[in-house]
Amino acid sequence: MPAVLEYIKLEVRRTLRDPGFIIFGTGMPVLMYLLFTNIGGGAGPDDMAWKTASMVGMAAYGALGAAVGTGTGIAEDKSLGWLRQLRVTPMPPRQVVLGRAMAGSVTVLPALLSVLAAGGLVNGVRLALWEWAALVVLLWAGALPFTLLGIGNGYRLTAQTTGVVNVGCLMLLSVVGGLWFPIDAFPGWLRTIAEYTPANRFADLGWSTTRGAAPDGMTVAVLAGWFLVFGSYAVYSYRRSARTA
Repeated sequence: MPAVLEYIKLEVRRTLRDPGFIIFGTGMPVLMYLLFTNIGGGAGPDDMAWKTASMVGMAAYGALGAAVGTGTGIAEDKSLGWLRQLRVTPMPPRQVVLGRAMAGSVTVLPALLSVLAAGGLVNGVRLALWEWAALVVLLWAGALPFTLLGIGNGYRLTAQTTGVVNVGCLMLLSVVGGLWFPIDAFPGWLRTIAEYTPANRFADLGWSTTRGAAPDGMTVAVLAGWFLVFGSYAVYSYRRSARTA
């Protein structure tokens, strides 16, 4: 366990020292949120409801982007031989994957907190203190499956391909999951699909909180299912990379 904790701290420091991650990983979701909610908007209760819902959606989008982006760093490490060094340590594959996943989960916080701060300080979103705290905790924890997806891509793909695939996953999951636009505007068949996507249920953790309710059982079940899928994919990819390196 001490080795895993040291590994987590190392990866967190490496990520947070990257200026590109701080500028684009946190700045882009905030910029998109402010543009979406302040161009052509009104000042009525419906406008504030939209700003609150969009705040949650864009915070989820920023956290999702930082989570899957973990895989890009892994792919680069793989090309530099860092993963071969990890394989000679006592840590088994599951601990390595879990350690990288926990490190990736920490790095979602800057994007998440930045969007929530923009909602409260710029757009005037008002929530109870417990609701703000619940938003942070639930969205932070809910980003873990996407970190595992990014990790799986990083171990499975080349450095050049991983970045492209991660961006594609981010865009597809965000749009179909309703992080940018409400799924109520989708055709019926697409709305049904969206309700079972991990991104939609991820954001629902926050949307439920802003309504003063706990996430329902379906949301928890869908996220748990995707956690198992992406976690298995990450472990499989790590083991496969060990055989092909």
